[in-house]
Amino acid sequence: MSALKILVIPGSLRTGSLNARLAATAAYEFTQAGAEITRISLADFPLPIYDGDLQSKSGVPKHAVNLKRMISAHHGVLIVTPEYNSSVPPLVKNTIDWVSRVQDPQESRGQVFRERPFAIASASEGRLGGTRSLAALRLILSACHATVIPNQLALSFASGAYDDMDRLKHPADVEALAALVRQLIEFSQRMM
Repeated sequence: MSALKILVIPGSLRTGSLNARLAATAAYEFTQAGAEITRISLADFPLPIYDGDLQSKSGVPKHAVNLKRMISAHHGVLIVTPEYNSSVPPLVKNTIDWVSRVQDPQESRGQVFRERPFAIASASEGRLGGTRSLAALRLILSACHATVIPNQLALSFASGAYDDMDRLKHPADVEALAALVRQLIEFSQRMM
C-alpha cells in the first residue's frame, strides 16, 4: 500500500501567523505518525474573488485547478483557519468557492471534497481559540459534501501555547492535536 498522504493548508498568509505555526506543528505530528505531508501556502495559489460572471467569461483560474489537483493527490486534508469577525477569513472561503467549481473530465463538480476526509483547526489569541471559525468552516465544507472528521482543534491563547522546542506545552492541547491526527489518519485510510 502506498504511503498515506496528508495535505496541510494554513488559511493565513500573514507573517508570523499563529495558524501557520499551528499548521507546521500539526504537519510535524502527522510525520511522526508515519504520514507523508505536503504543507502549502495559499500565496502560491492566488485567486480573484469568486464571481460567476468571471467564471462564465474566463473559466476557472488555473490556480484553482492546480489546487484542486493538489488536494486530489492526497488522502486527507487539514485546513488551519484564522477567525475573522466570528467566521472564516475571505481567503479560505474564496479558495473553497473556486476549488468547488473545478470539474475535470469524468468527474462530477466538487468530487474532490467527497473523496477524502477533512480535518479543521484554528489558533487564536482569544479564549475561544477560533471555535466560531471552525463552526463556519465545518458548515462550508459540509455544504460541499465533504466528510469533516468530528475531532477538531481550537488553540486558545496561541502565542503562549508552545514550549522552547516549539511544541505544544499544555497537555489538553497536545491530546487534542494527537486525537485530530489519529482520526484524520483513520478516516483517510478507510477512504483510500
